Amino acid sequence: MGRLRLLSRSILPFIVGIVILAGLQSVMPPVFAVILIYMGVNVVLAVSLNVVNGFTGQFSLGHAGFMAVGAYTAAKITLSLSGVQFPLLGYGVSQQVIFAIALGAAMATAAAAGFLVGMPSLRLRGDYLAIVTLGFGEIIRSIIENMKFLGQATGLSGLPQRSNLIWVGVSVIATVVMAYRLASSTQGRALFAIREDEIAAEAMGVDTTGYKVRAFVISAAYAGLAGALIAHAIQLSTPRMFTFIRSIEVVVMVVLGGLGSISGAIVAACTLTVALEALREFQAYRMVAYALLLIILMLTRPQGIFGTRELWDLPFFRKLFRRPALAASGAAPTEVRDDSTGGAR
Repeated sequence: MGRLRLLSRSILPFIVGIVILAGLQSVMPPVFAVILIYMGVNVVLAVSLNVVNGFTGQFSLGHAGFMAVGAYTAAKITLSLSGVQFPLLGYGVSQQVIFAIALGAAMATAAAAGFLVGMPSLRLRGDYLAIVTLGFGEIIRSIIENMKFLGQATGLSGLPQRSNLIWVGVSVIATVVMAYRLASSTQGRALFAIREDEIAAEAMGVDTTGYKVRAFVISAAYAGLAGALIAHAIQLSTPRMFTFIRSIEVVVMVVLGGLGSISGAIVAACTLTVALEALREFQAYRMVAYALLLIILMLTRPQGIFGTRELWDLPFFRKLFRRPALAASGAAPTEVRDDSTGGAR
């Protein structure tokens, strides 16, 4: 009975979400649909990076590299199988199946890249890990720029436009459900223990390197999914889309929302996406705006908008929905509660 309830809780968001997304897809003007697609892609990126930067307390700057791996993998598959029709399936259905296969392959290759990077580098901490992941992202971009198979600096163009509100919305739901289930699980508690005190967690028998690698692989897989979605939304995949600046954008979203907060990452990703669209004429000063935002945030609220709390754990929503606590202490899965002496309990 318990497993059936957990299964229904995992499937129900997808059923409800697909119905709502199908309705939006049919009535949404194209301009607003594009903004929602960009917003959804950024949510996938922010929530997935939060698994590493927020849940485990590491600092990764290589998300753009994993995006590139996923984008080019999916692009090569959809271009190679363009026009293919499977037996007993119509052309439109066949192309959607091919896109689903491409998204799965994008996640798999990005996860493999995350494993290759994570195994040797996640024994490092702090600045050293940031430098390694930054170097990985630049290596991936340089390799792509010099491979004729991948279009070199011009990239791959003419991709079929497969990303729509339904595909992106389902991807957002999958990413959020994954993060929430991970945060509520035993493995999530191990990740939070590593975040708070890695030495103490290792002394208690937690395989710190193993858990960090798992988190890194999961994060990389969903970054690859986001890369594939954005490439098939704009029908183009070039190395210029996956630069260091792109990684910084995602880090800003995570820090702004609050390291460890799933809903914080969602709110920050949506807010920054809308802000950038509203200020499109000032795109040249985007990095200046990001830098000022980070400075102001670190000075006024270094824990981010939500800190380690979730939206549904705020007092207003607790009273509104009368939601029972997930843990005996009443804390959110990602929350760190401090006592009067300043120590964690």
